[in-house]
Amino acid sequence: MRPIRELPDTLISQIAAGEVVERPASVVRELVDNALDAGATQITLRLSEGGIRRITLEDDGIGLAPEQLPMALKRHATSKISSLTDLESVSTMGFRGEALAAIAAIAEVTLLSRTHDPEQSHAWGLDAQTGELTPGARQPGTTIDVRELFYATPARRKFLKSPTTEYAHCLEVFRRHALGRPDVSFTLWHDGKLIDQWRATSSLHDDPQGVIAARVASILGANWVERSLAAMAVGGEPTPAAPEGMRVWGMLALPEASRARPDWQFAYVNGRYVRDKVIMHAVKSAFEDVLHGHRHPAYVLFVDMDPQRVDVNVHPTKVEVRFRDSREVHQLVRHAVEHALALPRAQQAAEPSPSAGHTTASAAIPNAPEPQHWPRQTPLRWSGENRQTDRALNEWQALWSTKAGATPADTAREELNQSPIHPAGASAQGIAENLTPWQPASANAGLSEAPEESWPLGRAIAQIQGVYILAENDQGLVIVDMHAAHERIVYEQLKQQWDQGRTRSQPLLIPESFAATPEEVAVAQSHAEVLDQLGLSVEPLGELSLAIRSVPETLAKGNAIELVRNVLAELAQHDASTVLTRAQNELLATMACHGAVRANRSLTLTEMNALLRQMEVTERSDQCNHGRPTWRQINMKELDRLFLRGQ
Repeated sequence: MRPIRELPDTLISQIAAGEVVERPASVVRELVDNALDAGATQITLRLSEGGIRRITLEDDGIGLAPEQLPMALKRHATSKISSLTDLESVSTMGFRGEALAAIAAIAEVTLLSRTHDPEQSHAWGLDAQTGELTPGARQPGTTIDVRELFYATPARRKFLKSPTTEYAHCLEVFRRHALGRPDVSFTLWHDGKLIDQWRATSSLHDDPQGVIAARVASILGANWVERSLAAMAVGGEPTPAAPEGMRVWGMLALPEASRARPDWQFAYVNGRYVRDKVIMHAVKSAFEDVLHGHRHPAYVLFVDMDPQRVDVNVHPTKVEVRFRDSREVHQLVRHAVEHALALPRAQQAAEPSPSAGHTTASAAIPNAPEPQHWPRQTPLRWSGENRQTDRALNEWQALWSTKAGATPADTAREELNQSPIHPAGASAQGIAENLTPWQPASANAGLSEAPEESWPLGRAIAQIQGVYILAENDQGLVIVDMHAAHERIVYEQLKQQWDQGRTRSQPLLIPESFAATPEEVAVAQSHAEVLDQLGLSVEPLGELSLAIRSVPETLAKGNAIELVRNVLAELAQHDASTVLTRAQNELLATMACHGAVRANRSLTLTEMNALLRQMEVTERSDQCNHGRPTWRQINMKELDRLFLRGQ
């Protein structure tokens, strides 16, 4: 064996480059991070052959003094941290102090910088290979020129893709930074051609939601913004699980604007772009009820929190973070997304004020005006109070009938009794007897009592083939899929009734045991109270074995071992299990589908208008249980264009 010896600095930097620099896009990320930390307001990136041949980044930041230039290229030399305390509360984009040294070890690097000091009349340049310091000309700021990437490690260069592919990766990294910092101007050149330019907008403190919307429109397209919702939630009330000072805000694409791939998911933690499973899971679970098929939500979300509650020193590329308490982040993100999706868009269009759900994101920025709290959704009234007329009631009863002579109570009771799952703490008969023709809660009575001109979904005028309802509002024509709309309404009411019960457990005649991992045993012991609340009794039999003694009464006929494994996996990452909720919702969705008004059924105008009014006050009424849209608006301009009016 060879004796142990200390590696030379050049080889150490080349080894570090293997972790930090994967491709030209990695260099772009590190250079833009440094420019933002330097306080730059204008960043210009110039690429040649996708960054393989040359990468040049120019900024107008604070610049570097000539005596600091050689230090910038040394390993683990940085001005951003000086102690372990600084490392535990990093608030800058970069902090490792190894990026420039690693890049200089595998490429030809030149620095040209000038500070804003009036006594410094010109810039100074440094050649990383020779260490020669020469005067130069440029405005205050820094220019970093990287040529011939991986020239010193030709084996690594062979793994690069084509210039077109590498350019696409560089563009994606540059877009991520531009999305997260709309207060900075970004300009991109490739092979001497201006590709794109995103100008800086007003300060985030003035109108953060508008600023973000403008930047998103310029990068992802104006159509994306038009088909998006504002999301915001703050720690404390009404989310006590998240601490004060934690904020989630941003924009969510509407469910119908979802993507086949998760490529438009941008999450930022304290301004840093991250790919975090906790945030991704929280958003996906909030969208679970409104996405069609295997689609993926699109979003631009910002999580602002105390830097001491997040560890950014997890991965060399700094795209992964570790939260001190991932449950609080998961809860707050899911809370923000769920509340943004809950309010029907028809009601938002009718009441575009913050009280109607258009909560601005200004509160997500420190020192910004206090936010309007999310409105608490008034639960729908299930009783038969305030019924207008006996005739309307009799007509509306027909909407609940799925077969001749069947009432809503009969339908629900039959579904519940035949199913292996029924709401715990409330008998099937108890739930079914509470199902009455829908009436808006008293808090929403104004929608029904308001003049027809102010109804968001308009006034019903006809029905097409027993499938679609046509309505007229101020904007033009509204087309409603009556089965999909009624299905969502019934589903939301069933969920509310289900939530009124309590999860009861059923002891197993013969306890089931299974071999568990050490992590599963630890989770079962530390979350014993939560498992008990879910109706599960799980006890360790040994170091690597668990015994199931009782399961929720609602899932007594299911696979107990698979259920427990899924619950433990959820609890290991999140604050509460979604397995039971998902299983319950699947049953309720099936019930709602069978209980909703069927296609090819003729409705009276009274029934059609009642359906429209209920859609206006039902959460998530814009999509059915399967994620399909329930209504579409066709405005007068679109109708005129269809018939060539004015052309």
